[in-house]
Amino acid sequence: QVQPVESGGGLVQPGGSPRLSCADSRFPLQYYAIGWFRQAPGKEREGIACISRSGGDTYYADSVKGRFTGSRDDAASTVYLHLRSLKPEDTAIYYCATALLGCFEALHEVGMANWGNGTLVIVSS
Repeated sequence: QVQPVESGGGLVQPGGSPRLSCADSRFPLQYYAIGWFRQAPGKEREGIACISRSGGDTYYADSVKGRFTGSRDDAASTVYLHLRSLKPEDTAIYYCATALLGCFEALHEVGMANWGNGTLVIVSS
C-alpha cells in the first residue's frame, strides 16, 4: 500500500519559500495524481494543489495560485510543492495524498486515498 511521507516544513519567515516533498520509498508514486492539502489552526482542511500523473498539468486553489508550484520527479518517487511569498495565514499542516480520480475531484477532496501524516509549516517572524 502506498504510504506517502511529507517533509520540508518548519518555521519560515514571512516571504519565505520552502519546498515541501511527498515521497514513498517503497511504492512508486508515478501512477497517481497527487493532491496537496492544508489545515490551518481552527479551520477545515482545504485542497490547494494537484499534480497530474504526467506532471504536465497542475491545478491550484485561488488562495495559493501564483505563489505555490507543484512538480514531480518520478525517478525519485517524489512530488513537490514549492511555496513562495509565504504569509502568516499560510501557517498550517500540509498533507499529500494519492488521487484515485482526477485533479478537479482531488481539489474538492473527492476520491483521495493514502494520506500522509502531514508536515507543519509555521510562518512567523
